Amino acid sequence: MTISRRDLVKLGLAAGTAMSIPSVLRAQTAATAARTVRMVMQMPAVFDPIFSTAYATGSHGLGIYDTLFALDSKLMPQPQMVGKWGVSDDKKTYTFELRDGLSWHDGTPVTAADCVASIRRWGQVHPGGQLIMARANDISKKDNKTLTISLKEPLGVLIDILADLTTPCLFIMREKDADRPATEQVTANIGSGPFKFNEPLARPGASFTYDRNEQYVPRQEPSDGYAGGKVVNVDRVIWDNITDQQTALAALQSGEVDLLSSPLADLYPAIESDPNLALQVLNKTGDVYFMRMNCLQKPFDNVKARQAMLHLIDQEAFMRAMIGNPKYFNTITSAFGSGTLYSNDENTGWFKKGGDPEKAKQLFKEAGYAGEKVVILSSTDDSLNSNAMQLLAAALRKIAVNAELAPLDGPAFSARLRNKGPGEDGGWSIFMTSESGFDRNNMFNPTQLANGEEGWLGWPKSDEYEALRARWANGETLEERKALARKMQQEYWNFVGTVLLGEAVSPIARRKTLTGLIEMPQLNAMWNMQKA
Repeated sequence: MTISRRDLVKLGLAAGTAMSIPSVLRAQTAATAARTVRMVMQMPAVFDPIFSTAYATGSHGLGIYDTLFALDSKLMPQPQMVGKWGVSDDKKTYTFELRDGLSWHDGTPVTAADCVASIRRWGQVHPGGQLIMARANDISKKDNKTLTISLKEPLGVLIDILADLTTPCLFIMREKDADRPATEQVTANIGSGPFKFNEPLARPGASFTYDRNEQYVPRQEPSDGYAGGKVVNVDRVIWDNITDQQTALAALQSGEVDLLSSPLADLYPAIESDPNLALQVLNKTGDVYFMRMNCLQKPFDNVKARQAMLHLIDQEAFMRAMIGNPKYFNTITSAFGSGTLYSNDENTGWFKKGGDPEKAKQLFKEAGYAGEKVVILSSTDDSLNSNAMQLLAAALRKIAVNAELAPLDGPAFSARLRNKGPGEDGGWSIFMTSESGFDRNNMFNPTQLANGEEGWLGWPKSDEYEALRARWANGETLEERKALARKMQQEYWNFVGTVLLGEAVSPIARRKTLTGLIEMPQLNAMWNMQKA
């Protein structure tokens, strides 16, 4: 697994311990197993899905909590906990009425006060939520089932923000849980979602158990992405932590587990050759691999040097070095991911199959490159990262750039990234990371900002781009926002905030008896699936 942008934001997660497999799994009776799904999953180190941005924590939240709005399979927001909603003529006041049948796992009803407290807490940490809070005159309950968001000025993207999949998502919590700072963890796992967390069976580092919430009332619409009716067709879902991939595959082949969430690519042939198993891509937007350059220091303080990197990269070569099987990777040119609402082809003439080293060499010369050392951070804990950065160093040396690899373990890697200085003073020039393709669709994503030293690692700056991004947030229609996204991408590839290395999808492996899995980005949903 690569060092992802979220890993860099968190600067590390607690590691789980391996479970001892056969004795635990074989303890089930056959009757229970028929209504139980066992999934080899990444274990959440933190349960509070507002406190943590980890996808594992988000998937936990998706099971036990519910949301006001949810994205459908076309990535469009749809009401979920909300029954009816409307906006005033001046576009400044939104009114939401909760649908019937919402209750907490402890049996108490969900109220508008719970929703208000949850929005306020989430709004402290989610970039889009922070924008809502900055624009809000008031967020308050009107009665037990109705709440309002009153704005100082219109915010056309408000509903999209409420439905956003970018963690931390707006999961609705009880008022007594949400009525605390986002920096203080909620330890209770009491939600109103389709699953209940089974605390007595929790074995941190080994397994977590989720039971069907028999009191949950799904929406009447058919399931569509994360929207529509969340119908649970099994009694129990168990997340198992099996750190050894060969052991996990053996458990899948024997039927002791039903799903393996992140099989190594080396195991794909064995899975594909087994008549009882299947590979399935749930996240069609995949993961985008990219490089960030230190825009504050030579040579990448000069935009020509950053543009040179666009021409230097042979995306297919990088993907072969990291992913291997071309069935699971693609080249990518849109700053906003592929297959997302805002993907587009504006200003992508720099892309050339195989790259263009001579053009890159010319642009470095135009940038006034004078042999400055280019320090490339390379992770010794991540073979994909190491392979890619060795390839990059070789490509730079071929065009006479003084490239030097700096191999570092995870903690040292993260610590060095904080240094904004030049490489010779303990800083850096280039590092590689990855993030979900869906995250690149989010204009509030830290990697999509261009606000200089106030921004994310690399610190690119473009006032024109930031002005367009502000206009995007005010766009009243999807078409208006798509048009602005094209203008933003035009500017993005002019100042080069990021250099793309390619896009890869990671299939899950499942037994063919497990069907109905929801194919959506980011998080893993447990409803809708069935076990034959």
